[in-house]
Amino acid sequence: MYKIGTLNKISPKGLAKLGDNYKITDVIEEADGILVRSFKMHDMKFSQCLKAIARAGAGVNNIPLDRCAEEGIVVFNTPGANANAVKELVFAAMFAEARNLVKGVEWVNSLEPTGISEAVEKGKSNFAGTELAGKKIAVIGLGAIGVSVANTASDLGMNVVGYDPYMSVASALHLYSSIKVTGDMDELLADADYVTVHIPALANTKGMINAETFAKLTKPVKLLNFSRAEIVNADDLEAALAGEKISVYITDFPTERFQSNPKIMNLPHLGASTEEAEENCAMMAAEEISDYLENGNIRNSVNFPACSMGTPKAAGRIAVIHKNTNSGITAITGACNDLAVKIENMTAVTKGDYAYTLLDLDRSLSEEEASKISFEGLISVRVIK
Repeated sequence: MYKIGTLNKISPKGLAKLGDNYKITDVIEEADGILVRSFKMHDMKFSQCLKAIARAGAGVNNIPLDRCAEEGIVVFNTPGANANAVKELVFAAMFAEARNLVKGVEWVNSLEPTGISEAVEKGKSNFAGTELAGKKIAVIGLGAIGVSVANTASDLGMNVVGYDPYMSVASALHLYSSIKVTGDMDELLADADYVTVHIPALANTKGMINAETFAKLTKPVKLLNFSRAEIVNADDLEAALAGEKISVYITDFPTERFQSNPKIMNLPHLGASTEEAEENCAMMAAEEISDYLENGNIRNSVNFPACSMGTPKAAGRIAVIHKNTNSGITAITGACNDLAVKIENMTAVTKGDYAYTLLDLDRSLSEEEASKISFEGLISVRVIK
């Protein structure tokens, strides 16, 4: 039986996906896997029992990815599971801002009840807004959320241009064929009315939206950030808001620095805060972690490569996590030969400095035998069957 620890409240529908072969434990030190949402894990010490962490959401900046990789802990996320929730919030915010709904509601609520109808008719012109149809929106990042935003914007009659140097085949297949994708930031931002950002928060994307980006704008834009606060350079944003580059900044990640700026709409990090999104993320995370623990398959890992050999049909299966070196595969196959075990099927994949090798064998290895597989760069060997 596998033990799963939870560091946040996880949807019961997600936990139900784990089945009878799993026990939810409060003793994190004993857990084979951890399900987490927003709990900050950087200061945690991980036990040798821990094999995987599944984040019920897309962002993983609360997890020490590099340390997990060094310790052979596979980290999963759930891309796309909350895409519709985030997309709907993006457009809720756009509509609310374009039609001055927040200020309008506040004003109506401040009126004296007596004569409210007459007051509304006299004062409603102060809240006249604009329509989204016909406006140009630049979508930076065409993952699951970005594609969903782009497609919906097109349905609303907006002129959509997308940008993503690392666009996946899956995203390309889901994006409307009528939507233009460019690799030229100047073309992307020229005449844009809206710019919306949907990229992951990584070391190389921190401050990606900055003064250089703002310099390419040809008229004041409404900037939306539903990725992470650190994607936008705060100093450059402040200058752009003070000038004529950014007319409105809409973000789901409020900070103390910009809390009371009248040109900013701060939302309380509601992107994935729907019942449906929480259920979808939890179920996807549970499926990923169980497939890895039971079968050794890796899907949607952020620190190790994808690898799938289905359900084990051979007598034995082992999973080897190691550094990406030229000698790794040779060492593994040589060790199997020394143990007099035949390799029936093998998949070896790499991601950056790390490699993952999954092997189906003609017999099951004991833990003692598996411990004899040793070479420079080896991180872990796990007997799955």
